[in-house]
Amino acid sequence: MQFRKNQKLKPIQIIPSIESAEGVVNTYDIASYGKRIPAVVFGVFDLLNDLGIEYTKESEGEKYSRRKIPVDAHAAGVAVIDSIWQDLKDSKGLEKDCKLGKSLGYTGKSIIHPDQISIVHKLFHPNKSEILWAEKVCKVYLESTKKGKGATTVEGKMIDEVHFKQAKALLELVK
Repeated sequence: MQFRKNQKLKPIQIIPSIESAEGVVNTYDIASYGKRIPAVVFGVFDLLNDLGIEYTKESEGEKYSRRKIPVDAHAAGVAVIDSIWQDLKDSKGLEKDCKLGKSLGYTGKSIIHPDQISIVHKLFHPNKSEILWAEKVCKVYLESTKKGKGATTVEGKMIDEVHFKQAKALLELVK
């Protein structure tokens, strides 16, 4: 294919992989560099190599970085994808790792084998009860604000604007 000078190319999206000490230090700047960056991904193995640390399933050397990257990505307003799970025979370990990643703020997980898809999808995609809860939160919160109230309750739990925003984002994700 020959490049033509007048050819209009569509802008592409770029998902930078944070995989060095310098990258971890600069994650916010990388994630907020421009509109073409919708997400960043944590590259644990290259990071550990950069730090001179050997990988184990309970690696201490990656903990700070694994926790910092989602904070910086969310501050920049982009999604953040957790690192791969290398042991293809340890699906329970993958599930545990996904739960940890999600609790740290990761919005997805890199995979290296088709067998990992269903586990990652199950843990990162909203399930039916989460969707129903989000619908209920949105409905009750909007009714409350129409009455001039701010915070309200749903099934005994306090709901305010931040809960509404989370519920609304979840519902937009599943559309």
